[in-house]
Amino acid sequence: MADQAISVSSISKAYGQVVALSGVDLEVPKGSIVGLVGANGAGKTTLIRMLVGALRPDSGEIRVLGVDPFAHKRQVRSTIGYMPQAPVLYEDLTVLENVTFFGRGHMSESVEQKARSVLEFVDLRDQADRQIRALSGGQRQRASLAATLVHEPQMLFLDEPTAGVDPELRHTFWQRFRRLAESGVTLVVSTHQMDEVVHCDRVAIIRSGTVLANATPSELFSTGGATVRVHRGGDVVEQALRSLSDDLPGLLHNFGLDPRVTRIEVKEPTLEDVVLSMIGREGDHGAK
Repeated sequence: MADQAISVSSISKAYGQVVALSGVDLEVPKGSIVGLVGANGAGKTTLIRMLVGALRPDSGEIRVLGVDPFAHKRQVRSTIGYMPQAPVLYEDLTVLENVTFFGRGHMSESVEQKARSVLEFVDLRDQADRQIRALSGGQRQRASLAATLVHEPQMLFLDEPTAGVDPELRHTFWQRFRRLAESGVTLVVSTHQMDEVVHCDRVAIIRSGTVLANATPSELFSTGGATVRVHRGGDVVEQALRSLSDDLPGLLHNFGLDPRVTRIEVKEPTLEDVVLSMIGREGDHGAK
């Protein structure tokens, strides 16, 4: 428990007849990056709202940095940062004024100095005096991240932080996230970008209000199995294997390592294939 930044036990939440979360268990180690992956309506937003203390579960228990986030809102909110998908910045204020404003909202000391420091961190030092309305979409995302970081939170909740940004900036964002994790900050990142989950230490897959898996990317990948085609003479034998390393020897034994087996093709799923097979391509229609 002491090593967990987040501990969620059997939480449930319903909006009328719509079940948003059902019996969810989740643990997030301190200083790690955890990706939340799921279709629209899977329950990711409801879970994040509970973790930041904005929503009380109908049942179950939540601990964020050791305390109940709903019962101790002020204590928790001083230690966390939340970056929504749509930037909530003031268009007519400059970048520096926005970041300073959010810092003062947390009563941070030396707030302007901290604001300039985080602008350096997100490569916006040269844009500090420009109004938000004059920035590109990617620059706004970076300004939003700076506003989230200015009070030096121990934990970050990031909702689609790289949505709508180009691949180069996405790469830069993940470099920043990793640096934060290495400094001891815990990050929970909600994402639809399947290629981004490989940057996470763990991935929690949510479907219809239930956490289907909470595992490392390599552990998820290993669940995908493989399809093996054996070309023997003019015939082709195809077999799906649950575990390539465990099941392939048995398959080959069936052929007695026949010298006429000239080629073996192995097709393994991508991590995106594994995740999509778990959450369902058709998506869900529950609550957010």
